Amino acid sequence: MRHYYTADQIREAEAPLLATLPGGALMRRAAYGLASVIARELIVLTGAIAGRRICAIVGSGDNGGDALWAATFLRRRGAAASAVLLNRDRTHPMALNAFTRAGGRIVETIPAATDLVIDGVVGISGSGPLRPDAARIFADVAAPVVAVDIPSGIDVWTGATDGPHVDAALTVTFGGLKPVHALGDCGRVELVDIGLELPSADVLEFEAADVRARWPVPGPKDDKYSQGVTGVLAGSATYPGAAVLCGGAAVAATSGMVRYAGSAGQQVLSQWPEVIAAPTAQASGRVQAWVVGPGIGTDDTGASALMFALSSDLPVIVDADALTILAAHPDLVVKRAAPTVLTPHAGEYKRLAGSEPGEDRVAAARKLADRMGVTVLLKGNVTVVAEPGGPVYLNPAGQSWAATAGSGDVLSGMIGALLAAGLPAGEAAAAAAFVHARAANLSALDPGPNPAPTSASRILAHVRSAIASL
Repeated sequence: MRHYYTADQIREAEAPLLATLPGGALMRRAAYGLASVIARELIVLTGAIAGRRICAIVGSGDNGGDALWAATFLRRRGAAASAVLLNRDRTHPMALNAFTRAGGRIVETIPAATDLVIDGVVGISGSGPLRPDAARIFADVAAPVVAVDIPSGIDVWTGATDGPHVDAALTVTFGGLKPVHALGDCGRVELVDIGLELPSADVLEFEAADVRARWPVPGPKDDKYSQGVTGVLAGSATYPGAAVLCGGAAVAATSGMVRYAGSAGQQVLSQWPEVIAAPTAQASGRVQAWVVGPGIGTDDTGASALMFALSSDLPVIVDADALTILAAHPDLVVKRAAPTVLTPHAGEYKRLAGSEPGEDRVAAARKLADRMGVTVLLKGNVTVVAEPGGPVYLNPAGQSWAATAGSGDVLSGMIGALLAAGLPAGEAAAAAAFVHARAANLSALDPGPNPAPTSASRILAHVRSAIASL
């Protein structure tokens, strides 16, 4: 499990070390870790450290000190080190003295043929875009950039940019990850342990082991009912494919049973003969969670399906057309005791919340979850899952192969199957988002080795492979 911390939480964890270690020792510890990562990067890029040219762009805060100390350590290993000081009067004095004594050069611009640039301009306390002088320097950078803690000019909490910022190939951070490392464009991220004692965070990210530990696996005494029966209310005469995708994803996600209710039964059965179909939800039989919304339309039939599902005491995932209906009737979920998961994209979020999610997508998801008393999965390249009054799960997809028509129908079927199997709502949504993103990436690489355009049907076909790869 990855944990993401605020700047205040990191500073609070640093305080005991700063109080007990000799002056500057914690900075040198961080900088030594930074230098070690940069050394490995130089070897990968150029085959050596000695003789290679590095240049640190140095701001006035501690990140500037980290960059100078790292450049000092690399200079001692034979690299040619230079530094551009954005504010010499406020440059960290101990780090600057060590750098110059080691033979580092102070320059006005990045030297030609520089092999690697260190971004030490702004740390986790900074905000806003790059100042004009820093922006001019980075505009001419041709070498790979390693950012110290965060790429300068990117918001540490939201990952947003509103002006010039550093485009980092690699970001090295210390002690604990920050939200920007999932939400922003940081390149590859490496975490250096500097000995901080950090508590559990309330912004989290599942890793493969976390999903594997939660994904249902049938035991020797399980049967098709004990593994979870997923009810699917999806599709219509206009959009029968939504029912096929959603129902098929529920079939692929677990080994229990899927019941379909609606007008697209013939199409669903032609693709998934193991599904039990009924014309109406009332006639569908025993169900342990409902998926409602993909392709059902926003007419009275769709509204009736949504009201039926939400009036039950079962977990319900609300998606697509059902979200539009719910936006007009939010009272349907206000008093629900059973888990409810909403899966809006930005436009559906606006209909539900009355405003765009904006740059702070974590805060937006939390606000809607708390207001409606539901779990919210806010779709995007980084999926945000917020539980009411509880944790937030981030899922960076890495690529945007899942941004294709019908992909959300697949995700909904997967979440519904996990809810039927008994997973808590937030964990079900986060685990499904993880596997869904992996299936999308696998589908783009099939047959490989180079990625190619994919589709919802192809993503669905790779759900089982994505689960197996855990």
